Amino acid sequence: MFVRMNTKAQINSDAGRLRVGMVGMGMIFDETYRPFLETAARDGVFDPAIGRLDVELSAVASRTGSRAEAYRNNAPSGHAKFLSCVEPNAVGQLLESDVDLVCIATPDDRHFEAARAVIDAGKHVLIEKPSVLSLAELDTLVDLAKQRGVLAKVVYHKLFDPDHKKLRTLVVDDVLQHVNSGYCTLLEPKQISGSQFSEWITGRNPGTYVAVHYIKLIDFTFGGRLLSVSCTGQRGIVGPADGDTWDSTQLRMVYGYGDQREAAFDIHTSWVTPDNFPGYVEQEVQFRFDNGVWNGHSRRRGVECTVEGKTPHEMKISMNNHYNGTFVEPFGPRSQRGYGLEVLERFIREVAHVEFSGEAADRTTRLEQVRALTYNDLAADRQVVATVQAMEEILKRHAAGLPNCTVEVNAEQGGLVLYAPGASQPEVLYQPAVSQDAG
Repeated sequence: MFVRMNTKAQINSDAGRLRVGMVGMGMIFDETYRPFLETAARDGVFDPAIGRLDVELSAVASRTGSRAEAYRNNAPSGHAKFLSCVEPNAVGQLLESDVDLVCIATPDDRHFEAARAVIDAGKHVLIEKPSVLSLAELDTLVDLAKQRGVLAKVVYHKLFDPDHKKLRTLVVDDVLQHVNSGYCTLLEPKQISGSQFSEWITGRNPGTYVAVHYIKLIDFTFGGRLLSVSCTGQRGIVGPADGDTWDSTQLRMVYGYGDQREAAFDIHTSWVTPDNFPGYVEQEVQFRFDNGVWNGHSRRRGVECTVEGKTPHEMKISMNNHYNGTFVEPFGPRSQRGYGLEVLERFIREVAHVEFSGEAADRTTRLEQVRALTYNDLAADRQVVATVQAMEEILKRHAAGLPNCTVEVNAEQGGLVLYAPGASQPEVLYQPAVSQDAG
């Protein structure tokens, strides 16, 4: 049933109805949010404890509004009534409307300001990965969400990948015992950096953009305590060879566990793979355990399809239908589904649980139950954001002519401490402890 919100968070008065605000209307919106929101508006979202949830795209915020209007002109009937807010103060305009929750899918260095405004307005928020780029920003958002009584979550859709869920199941059930090392790679075609994200790629790197998926997979699946971070990379294709825009990165994290053993994880990412590569991305993981080895490969698990004049550019030979696929169902209608959309539905259901599944007096209890879900809550993102911040700082110094820096986590001097070759003293990047849990 519907519960009227307290003064810390405001929600609409229609039982079982959620109005969604969208910040960012680029490729990510088109691939996942758009099909999810269209399906949810048409069919509703069902939860056993609540019943049908009506979901609608109520308002969007973007820089110019051109993509929003392009979508409005092509949206299915009944889906084009959203408010389009443009700069200046697009997010502020959106928050003055009747939205109940907001999804943020902007470039990663714009997440923090938008998320802070959303949370401060008493709205639930879902942020695309990485949530933010520093622990100080994370602290601000987590504290503010507690004050305002709202959910602050981050999208990690790879945790919903059936293969990754099976990996974690085997770890939880102690079938695979004590991870020793890991290797992950995610290589994207040049069109990602050269066209789709060309407007924001300057000064950025593919490690922050995509390695974060595997940082979270490792952190969530194996637990433990982050000990150190190192990183290097290559430049010269999407930017100058001596600049601060990176073609590819190689990240290493070392984790410690309660039995005093350690494990090293290497994550290699690139967004300059040739566009005629047969797959949308090349994703491969290997994790070695005391008693076994797990190997996963995104293309080898799938299908291959060649179409004259279409593959491998307009269509890819290898496709990941688990993540996001369009289908003609056996019973007739067309659909679009996959774990990239499933993760969004899960967030809607989590918001609905807080707002609609009990008495007003018990809302705080429900809020804490959903915050305890460590797969997506910002408060559980500390070691991931610590790795991202360390990687950003290491690459920044590398671009300035000081390669081979390392960051120690929870050192004597502070939570994140950077050591540079030849420097007499380390630099403290973040003073408080990153994690108190030895795993």
